[in-house]
Amino acid sequence: MNTAGTTPAISPQATAAPVPPGLRVLYADGHLLVLDKPAGLLAVPGRGADKQDCLSARAQAQYPDALIVHRLDMATSGLVVMARGIEAQRRLSLAFEQRRVTKRYGAVVEGVPPGPTPDQDWATIDLPLIIDWLARPRSKVDHRIGKPSLTRWRVAAQAAPLPGCTRLDLEPVTGRSHQLRVHLQAIGHPIVGDPLYAPPNPAVDRLLLHAQALTVPHPHSGEPMAFASPCPF
Repeated sequence: MNTAGTTPAISPQATAAPVPPGLRVLYADGHLLVLDKPAGLLAVPGRGADKQDCLSARAQAQYPDALIVHRLDMATSGLVVMARGIEAQRRLSLAFEQRRVTKRYGAVVEGVPPGPTPDQDWATIDLPLIIDWLARPRSKVDHRIGKPSLTRWRVAAQAAPLPGCTRLDLEPVTGRSHQLRVHLQAIGHPIVGDPLYAPPNPAVDRLLLHAQALTVPHPHSGEPMAFASPCPF
């Protein structure tokens, strides 16, 4: 399995079956789906009739046995895994819980963080996080009752698309709500376009955060499966 700091390659697509409009399937077999979620689409249904269109509903229209394993924030784009059936869901959920899944994100942040050499050395953000119940859906750093949260980051080799900003590679070791977004805000470099944690930026119309690489053990064979989605910004 890929270790942190390596770049997974795309695995071959197993099916070319037609899919509903707005659903991009990178891989599908009898046990596993890998989807590419656009920014602005919910991962699962929300409250209210206007929040029923989501990635999981679109997937289940084509694959009725598709089940959620993990989520991306509505504002985040990129790779999402779904299971085909209860047993596959159990095995994939366990793989996430045991941290046998490697995830990498691309982001553009405000300012220029000091530290690692571009595309080489990794730094860490180790700050405990908890839901901010008085300002939901925000999360916050809380050294008293926050849960341990760890993010690895490095400056990416590719330049940022905006002046005064930096492109980063990010690897969440833990999976707290809004972890990457809060951790980067906490070190003074919020993600560009973040409506909750960054100042408004008229140059962008979305959160510049994308789940660009993922390696996961196949729920049936256990074989490491690697996927990638090019960053759209």
